[in-house]
Amino acid sequence: MTRVVEDAGFRPPAWLRNRHLQTILPSLPPLRSFAIARARALSERAEEWLLDCGEGTRLQGWYTAPPAPAAAVEPPRVVGRLALLLHGWEGSAASAYVLSLAAELLGRGFHIVRLNLRDHGDTHHLNPGLFHSCRLPEVIGAVRAIAARAQPRRLYGAGFSLGGNFLLRVAASGEAPASLAGVAAVSPVLEPARTLDAMESGIPFYERYFVRKWLKSLQHKERHWPDRYDIDATLRERTLRGMTAALVDRHTDYPTLEHYLSGYAITGTRLATLTVPARLLTSADDPIIPAGDLARLADSPLLSGVRTRYGGHCGFIDRPGRASYADRFVVAALESFG
Repeated sequence: MTRVVEDAGFRPPAWLRNRHLQTILPSLPPLRSFAIARARALSERAEEWLLDCGEGTRLQGWYTAPPAPAAAVEPPRVVGRLALLLHGWEGSAASAYVLSLAAELLGRGFHIVRLNLRDHGDTHHLNPGLFHSCRLPEVIGAVRAIAARAQPRRLYGAGFSLGGNFLLRVAASGEAPASLAGVAAVSPVLEPARTLDAMESGIPFYERYFVRKWLKSLQHKERHWPDRYDIDATLRERTLRGMTAALVDRHTDYPTLEHYLSGYAITGTRLATLTVPARLLTSADDPIIPAGDLARLADSPLLSGVRTRYGGHCGFIDRPGRASYADRFVVAALESFG
């Protein structure tokens, strides 16, 4: 990578310097309740968009316009700046970290679209095929559909974890809409094989958490498509590696697990084709994304990153109940893109 700044500006209080607490805290009831409260106006005004992503695929987005000026009767019809927000794996458009960032951006005059990936949120009924992380064309299709529908002067992307990975791939694909001005990614998945290794070798909590959420998602899928899926074989697997290998074997065209994992890696030269600026926020103590993988990213003048000492995975909480450091980082990044 061209530029990685070791940032000392994120200084959480001593009790918030544990990487596991940083990772888990945003999804616990107290902070989630704060995020929901901050985003109440956004959620109440949200409009569902069903997006045609090509080849019969539909994805769901939630659009919110910023508040109209006091003298205005309706929200502004001209979309100046639109931020597309994308959650992480087994998250959703209603995840606390997405709502928190959305509320912050909305307050600064951005139009917001919170996108759900396939089979995330309550969208298992929309498409017969199962979600997997190499379904980049439909995410490109969703970004293009959003740009076509809203016709913003400037479109920005901001993603968390796998969502950040997807948006970085969109920005490097050569197929992003012309209005895309830049992408910010918080704790993006860099090298999936090493992320899987990290979850297997770390504390058992993370693997158990994702196994439980994924199994629940697969059961939802089977209920909507009972003639297409028999999840029993997958349910016998109780590890992420075993479940992912079963997914690859039965529901993708990839010959091996290794080919599939490398299919959505963004290390090596994958981001050398970026056409818009991209800014990454990572932490040295992330228990899921190995911090050393930053050094394996492409050397591009459009790519830069900040690595903090603390922050965990998609945490970066320094003032519980208020905008996180990640929120402030993304806002600053998007505003710097012009």
